[in-house]
Amino acid sequence: MSKQKLELTWIGKEKRPKLEPRILLEDPDKSYHAPHRVTENDIFDNRLIFGDNLLALKALEQEFSGKVKCVFIDPPYNTGSAFKQYDDGLEHSIWLGLMRDRLEIIRRLLADDGSLWITIDDNEAQYLKVLCDEVFGRACFVTTFIWKKVDSPNDNKVPITPDHEYLLCFTKTPGSRPFRQKYDDSILAAYRKPDAESDRPYRDRLLKKNGKNSLRSDRPSMFFPLTAPDGTEVLPIHDDGREARWAMGKTSVEDLIEKNELIWKKRETGWIPYTREFAPDSPSRPYPTIWNDLDTTRQTKAHQKTLFGEDVFDTPKPEDMLKRIFDMSTNPGDLVLDSFAGSGTTGAVAHKMGLRWIMVELGEHCHTHIIPRLQKVIAGEDKGGVTESVNWQGGGGFRYYSLAPSLIVNDRWGNPVINPEYNAAQLAEALAKVEGFTYAPSEVQWWQHGHSSERDFIYVTTQNLSADQLQALSDEVGSDRSLLVCCSAFRGVTAAKAAERWPNLTLKKIPKMVLARCEWGHDDYSLNVANLPMAKPDPVDASAAAGANKKTKSRKVPAAHLNQGGLFGENE
Repeated sequence: MSKQKLELTWIGKEKRPKLEPRILLEDPDKSYHAPHRVTENDIFDNRLIFGDNLLALKALEQEFSGKVKCVFIDPPYNTGSAFKQYDDGLEHSIWLGLMRDRLEIIRRLLADDGSLWITIDDNEAQYLKVLCDEVFGRACFVTTFIWKKVDSPNDNKVPITPDHEYLLCFTKTPGSRPFRQKYDDSILAAYRKPDAESDRPYRDRLLKKNGKNSLRSDRPSMFFPLTAPDGTEVLPIHDDGREARWAMGKTSVEDLIEKNELIWKKRETGWIPYTREFAPDSPSRPYPTIWNDLDTTRQTKAHQKTLFGEDVFDTPKPEDMLKRIFDMSTNPGDLVLDSFAGSGTTGAVAHKMGLRWIMVELGEHCHTHIIPRLQKVIAGEDKGGVTESVNWQGGGGFRYYSLAPSLIVNDRWGNPVINPEYNAAQLAEALAKVEGFTYAPSEVQWWQHGHSSERDFIYVTTQNLSADQLQALSDEVGSDRSLLVCCSAFRGVTAAKAAERWPNLTLKKIPKMVLARCEWGHDDYSLNVANLPMAKPDPVDASAAAGANKKTKSRKVPAAHLNQGGLFGENE
């Protein structure tokens, strides 16, 4: 019997893009840094990346795998009119496929103690939960938080209006819960202030168990006598005369007695034993799963109007939501990532909280909204959001990057060639990334453009290398190191002969060496479904549909998708 598993299926699930690992190009004119340090903890190497977020995630994979502590994403909710040309099953399938591709890379980027947080609404929440279960594993699911996004009754004349959204939380490691509790100093009100009995806030708790499972019959081993200060024996007895039990076992109680931490108090009914509990140094309690104490959409838009004027986002997430997520899941200096940056809230909050951040955004609002917002944060001019609660004064900076164009393009005759926009350094960096090497040009050895280990290096050149040049290169590398040589061609020797003659060299020709590695020239994997090619209507089907119902506009989907219902066959 073949192995079976529970999984979500959709049209085209088996199709996976072969992503090109692009390099990132910094634009100093769009990067921004404070003119001087505000504190010693200022962070300047944050990254804002402009480009398709799937390609950007792939570009980050080599350097940042296992290093991101927290990922927050607010993806498109799959509710727009862009899907109106597709049948329901295909609509969901496109969205799920695009999300799956991103989630798989995000999982690799996360640290072992990292976590993923995704905001979503009812349109895809349940499907997304099952998809994340498949990518991360069900044991990695933490919980679904609910955010109350409105703070006033909706006067629309409809029976039901949504006033909440969901926040799914997953961890990288199954079963781990790398989160902190919520600081709450109101807990200290339950403790006595220091006095003659203790130099620390404290409270005394009955050693006798009360409430559920408090009878001797529930835990017989916890019914035993204790010797009071006057030598009398004391047993746990309820007020109604029933035999009770102690809250601790005999060994634990004896340990308290040995440490002189069992407290005896004389009452009218006799001696009563207590345990002394001291107030925690950092009082805290668990976070609830219903978040109805955060800023709402209305309040968040009001803050954004102070940043952007009237040009605000329809469904912005509040800064205090991000602060709560980071409070729970990060420490100062940790790295956070948002690959659907939107208006830049993740970076703004992370910056104010002393976290390192990476954001990715493809839309033009990367320039019209995110950069101006971050500039105000860095200059200390953003007074809203969490600024006051974290005492933000400004400082730090970020570097702006764009995705390099595709490494391989077709010339005018249709032949694949190296993109002429690449200079020598960019070509060396790109080939190092494609081949799995870390790009790190040596200032001493001209042929060391990168390394995969302490003894394995890569050298990239557009030259046509002769046998004499290869011999000289082999001599410099030496027998205790190895070198991958990427060149346009090599003369006077075949690849087989080269391997015999220079065992410390591996020769590969550019661009043939990488042609089959990935999809070249594919620049847009975005979730903007309007960019996807539409199926052409079938004249026969269209006329038949028109004849059957002239009021219904015909929609034609690819033949492979005909007779497909919804994701679970609900439309069959």
